Amino acid sequence: MTLRRDSYGVPHLWGDTVEELAYAQGHNAATDRGRQLELGRWSAEGTAAARLGPAYVAADRFARRARIADTARRCHARLDATTRSWLASYVDGVNAGLAETPVEHGDGHWAEWTPLAVFLARHLVFGTFTNKLWRAHVASTLGAAALPMFVREEPFGPGSNAWAVAGDPPVIAGDPHRTLELPGVYQQVGLACPEFDVVGLAFPGVPGVPHFGHAGSVAWAITNASADYQDLYVEDVRDGHARGADGWEPVTVHSELIEVRGADDVPTRIVETARGPLVDDGLSLRVPCRVEERLGFEALLPLLRAKTADDVLTALDHWVEPVNSVLVADTTGAVRWRVAGLVPDRDDTSRPVPAWEPRFAWRGYRPMPGGPVEGSRVNANERRAGDTADLGTDFAPPHRGERIRALLAAGTASEEVHADAWLGATVLRGLLARQPPSPPRDRILAWDGTMRADSTDAGAFAAWRAALARRLADHPAIAPLRRPTGFDPYFDQWTDPATRIGVALEAVVAGAAAGLPALAADLDALAAAALAEVAATRPRAWGETHVLDFPGVPVTPLSGDNDCVCAAGSVPGVSDRCLRGPVARYVWDLGDRAASRWVVPFGASGRPGDAHFCDQTPLWAAGRLIPVDGP
Repeated sequence: MTLRRDSYGVPHLWGDTVEELAYAQGHNAATDRGRQLELGRWSAEGTAAARLGPAYVAADRFARRARIADTARRCHARLDATTRSWLASYVDGVNAGLAETPVEHGDGHWAEWTPLAVFLARHLVFGTFTNKLWRAHVASTLGAAALPMFVREEPFGPGSNAWAVAGDPPVIAGDPHRTLELPGVYQQVGLACPEFDVVGLAFPGVPGVPHFGHAGSVAWAITNASADYQDLYVEDVRDGHARGADGWEPVTVHSELIEVRGADDVPTRIVETARGPLVDDGLSLRVPCRVEERLGFEALLPLLRAKTADDVLTALDHWVEPVNSVLVADTTGAVRWRVAGLVPDRDDTSRPVPAWEPRFAWRGYRPMPGGPVEGSRVNANERRAGDTADLGTDFAPPHRGERIRALLAAGTASEEVHADAWLGATVLRGLLARQPPSPPRDRILAWDGTMRADSTDAGAFAAWRAALARRLADHPAIAPLRRPTGFDPYFDQWTDPATRIGVALEAVVAGAAAGLPALAADLDALAAAALAEVAATRPRAWGETHVLDFPGVPVTPLSGDNDCVCAAGSVPGVSDRCLRGPVARYVWDLGDRAASRWVVPFGASGRPGDAHFCDQTPLWAAGRLIPVDGP
């Protein structure tokens, strides 16, 4: 096996066999990203507190209760022999790399099922069940009429833009949106052997390039489909039995001890009903991967071997979760789309539902839509008729998708589309327009709507928006959201009222009249008070507060915003710091792979002090990309 690094430190790996290449990828992931890999393993196993202390107890308790490691073992046991052998080679490489570069507090040993556990741990909380906890809290404190005020994608979950443009040649481009981490959640990599030659974005700890890849004759990309594929059931558990649709059923119960570094161990009771494991007192979680004992890893090696769009779609027949919207194109000019994964067929489960009600039982899985692409197609987590609309409840606002479609229709190059920072903010501007004329109000209304880092007009809008969000969160009509949820403290990050109001601000304002009339009656007064606050403060450019700020990385002003195509997201009213955004950008050119380009927020290396630890940050912040094959 051989390793070549380009001028940005991106590893391009060669193996004489598929297994040798898998070993090389695992070895490189461990030597470049060892601590990241080990933290992923500990999180999946529920053993992080044993190494890192009490702050990790809640997350470990969730991992144990949710049966992440056990699910991974079951899914691994059902893999076909070819996939299992390939995965074993990757794990051998990881273990060899960890032995060469030990991680503090780590024992450096991965089991063959560990990559499945790492992948599942990352994605389990990116589904829909945390939104169901939030909706239950909203309904119990504000009433069901307030629920539409908060309908949008989960604030810390996966988003993305992706678009395909048919032509000669076709182009596929996009950017996955996740919580920003250092090192980044994706690793740029080249993987080549006699069978294939692929560049793509690897998920450290998992072999191959499961989400975004260019194999020369074919390229693919995904976005989150915002599908509802996870269910929470209210369980009635008594004397070792739970009440199901057909009566009382036995449950499995055992106890586990969470070791805690520097503190007492924490006993944890693990309970599982016929629906699934209890992830909180009285709430079980049912997910397709545990029901089917499949995660979708059978797709990973066929993806690398794919030569045509049809090959990619056939590989994704194995996909389980998370449910993704897929775009794929090949050098024949074929461009396709589909939704990949399993979405249960059942009655409305948008909130936790009684386990004993037959109508909430799963009746199989929904058929997944797909078809050819003519012209162009855009996926941006929005509700799309004939596509994702019937598969979920919580979608992103349509702003990003509409803007990308308009830019593509105008002939804008994909690299420029990535950098677009225009923000419509129609609802909030409408609220502003009702205010009496004043310097800050008139300035914001005259603003061109572009969230540029150097724009003081964008800064004025953001300051007013933040001041409005804080006032909304403090309003008596909405204050009941601050009552304790009754859920495990681990879920506080998904049920924080200030965060939820900040990210759903337009929906809160637009839906107040129907959902909370007392709040709607005070909107103009709240908007005026927020304007007065802005008038009394020094004008600041958006990039003075909207920054990328991580230890070891220069503080970097950023353009963009949550609902811009350049989706460098923050939480209005809580912090302008960029917390979530594009964790990579790519443009796959099917005419000439060498003309394809990509970038990540930090760098190819996960080692602080390395020359490639954050050398791509200025390029990423400026909306620029680098060649995929390196100079």
